[in-house]
Amino acid sequence: MSVAKVIVDVAASPIDATFDYQIPTHLEEVIQPGIRVIVPFGPRKIMGFVIGLADESEFEQLKFIEEIMDYTPILTQELLELSTWLQTETLCYRISALQAMLPAVFKASYDKEVWLIEEETSLPEQLNAVAQGREVFPFSELEQSNISDSEVKRYVKNQLIDIKYIVKGKNRIKKQSFVEHNVDLHILMEEAENLSGNAKKQKDILDYFIEHHEPILLKELQSLLNITKAPIDALVKKGLLKIEQKEVYRDPFEGKNNESTTPLTLTNYQKQAITPILNAIDDEQHHTFLLHGVTGSGKTEIYLQSIQRVLDKGEEAIVLVPEIALTPQMVSRFKARFGDEVAVLHSGLSQGEKYDEWRKIHRKEVRVVVGARSAIFAPFENIGIIIIDEEHEQTYKQEDYPKYHAREVAKQRAAHHNCPVVLGSATPTLESFARASKGVYHLLELTERVNEQSMPEVEIVDMRQELHQGNRSMFSQALTDQINQRLENNEQVVLMLNRRGYSTFVMCRDCGETINCNHCDISMTYHRKFNKLKCHYCSDERPMPNVCPNCESDAIRFFGTGTQKVEEALNIHFPDARVIRMDVDTTSRKGAHEKLLNQFGNHEADILLGTQMIAKGLDFKNVTLVGVIAADSMLHLPDFRASEKSFQLLTQVSGRAGRHELPGQVVVQTYTPEHYSVQLASQYDYSAFYEKEMEVRRQFQYPPYFYLALINISHDNHVAAIEASKQVATIIAQNTTGNCQLMGPTPSPMLRIKNRYRYQCMLKYKKREYVDDALKEVLNHFRKEMNQNQLQLTIDFEPYHFM
Repeated sequence: MSVAKVIVDVAASPIDATFDYQIPTHLEEVIQPGIRVIVPFGPRKIMGFVIGLADESEFEQLKFIEEIMDYTPILTQELLELSTWLQTETLCYRISALQAMLPAVFKASYDKEVWLIEEETSLPEQLNAVAQGREVFPFSELEQSNISDSEVKRYVKNQLIDIKYIVKGKNRIKKQSFVEHNVDLHILMEEAENLSGNAKKQKDILDYFIEHHEPILLKELQSLLNITKAPIDALVKKGLLKIEQKEVYRDPFEGKNNESTTPLTLTNYQKQAITPILNAIDDEQHHTFLLHGVTGSGKTEIYLQSIQRVLDKGEEAIVLVPEIALTPQMVSRFKARFGDEVAVLHSGLSQGEKYDEWRKIHRKEVRVVVGARSAIFAPFENIGIIIIDEEHEQTYKQEDYPKYHAREVAKQRAAHHNCPVVLGSATPTLESFARASKGVYHLLELTERVNEQSMPEVEIVDMRQELHQGNRSMFSQALTDQINQRLENNEQVVLMLNRRGYSTFVMCRDCGETINCNHCDISMTYHRKFNKLKCHYCSDERPMPNVCPNCESDAIRFFGTGTQKVEEALNIHFPDARVIRMDVDTTSRKGAHEKLLNQFGNHEADILLGTQMIAKGLDFKNVTLVGVIAADSMLHLPDFRASEKSFQLLTQVSGRAGRHELPGQVVVQTYTPEHYSVQLASQYDYSAFYEKEMEVRRQFQYPPYFYLALINISHDNHVAAIEASKQVATIIAQNTTGNCQLMGPTPSPMLRIKNRYRYQCMLKYKKREYVDDALKEVLNHFRKEMNQNQLQLTIDFEPYHFM
């Protein structure tokens, strides 16, 4: 007996195991680990992944696999093994780990159909009215009728109808009509000679195929010869031509010509940095390199030349970029160097385009993948290097289950393939730099820009002084003067509004004071419902003051400004300036990012205004001024990484100015100019920031000195949510020793979302084994409630979001 071990498409804890199914004789040659199958499961049919084969089973009666959805494995043996690691690492369901590795088109959709068993004449009138003479119809029509659930159950029991479950894959192959000749060339010539004078269009078509022997797209042929389909059909009927449906790839880069580029001569700093990477590639050694280089120092060229070495060895490369804003410019550089060897996977593509790009990788038609977080699961089998650009970016952490970090997956895959991982950033995370300082990672540094241009000069403007001088606009005098000067010089300006803070913190506009927790180095959050300020780390709270506790001014405000508001102000202050706004609203449509950036690159606008999406990766030679509207808005979020994120963002956005011949200038507007992250970002002094921030982290026992695990509990009943969070804390306390600290339960910063009440507990620990058993016990305890969808409980290791 041939048995398949199957993980079924049900994310629930009692079902989080392999199920044995017997393989029908006719499928024995086809079924192998990594393919999807359709299996009976209870009363229905569902999709499953085959993860192993066996000759026998401990169970006597096995159900048969119904059919297969793939003829070749869509997951490699390595990815199947990686799914087990992912399950253990993130405490997710195995099916969730497997599905995370594939584009969304591989998720099955399920339909129900009603099949009539009895003849029409024997059916109740109500049922006949719905069936309308059809033997098979969608179950949804039965649901929309007046027939009750109990009636439907009775129909099934009395064998009047049968309800069948239909599993559908979403992966659709795109096909197009091609025309080609169906006979030898000499026959075409003879037929062309014998055609009557009236058949001019047919003669043109035959002449085309006498000259060109390759198949051509039907639409292309019609356009080329300016003809309808009728003369083509006439020649098909005569057997001279044939029309065939052929599979084609959707090309997200259609019509974009990337002129090919050749490797650039490396600077001495670049040579020193690339040598250890090339050695690791040649020696097939798994090392993690941290490439710390200032903005514009030529990190991308190091990536390109390292990949070339990998391709020369016949191996493959994965390059991760943080988000869609970075992709168009980044992709064009890789396409220009490696041409058709590159596939692209990112959120800006349609489902069909993602599917086609994935298939190019799967069929080994490409050897380089450039993409966002999920591209780390590209089904390559011979990886020679994995590169993560802007490694500090939070978007590398998946916020849905499985809550993996792409960096950790990269290290796991690279260990399997004995190849290097390169983490690149001008502002690495403290965790990565700490590992590099300890020798866990190999530190490579690029301290100068490639063209020996100096970093742009940064001017910090104290907005409190502007206010005292009577300037109530959102643009300081310094920024206004600089923008006017650039407009006169026909140069371009990038303005960034760091609006992630919204109105979550309270600040005095006179002295810049923000209200911080007495027990944590974190700003308190305003809770409008209770008119209180609260700390989300230790639950300390106090009433919302009417005056500033520092200077007793009544100019105490909630802080936050939107991009639309800034755009309106720009139109008033600089009426002749052409402004492009880039935010979630203006870039939601497919291709909008690239279109707006191309317009700005072609100097169709003078000012590019945007959120964080414009801070990274952009390279425009005419940009000589960068303005930061509200540098503080991230500083005061209830997040221990607030200073680090602010420093990274200010450094990154400053790097957009003066990247070519023209010198750059940066103006940073802030209400807290004395804050060390603002001061040190203006000096591009990462080392000093690292030392200062590490001191703070050590003092408050935060990463990288401790690891964190965040347990989020939510319920649609407020009392039940509170009770569950208390139980979570009790279970953890009972199952851990003094090796870890438990904080909470506390209400989440946003107590209610989608009518669910949210609470959280935080664990600080030095080693994973200190907390693993306790967290598994928590999941086991709430298994029943979670399966009934009453309670939602998630565990996030190394969380990036606390809201």
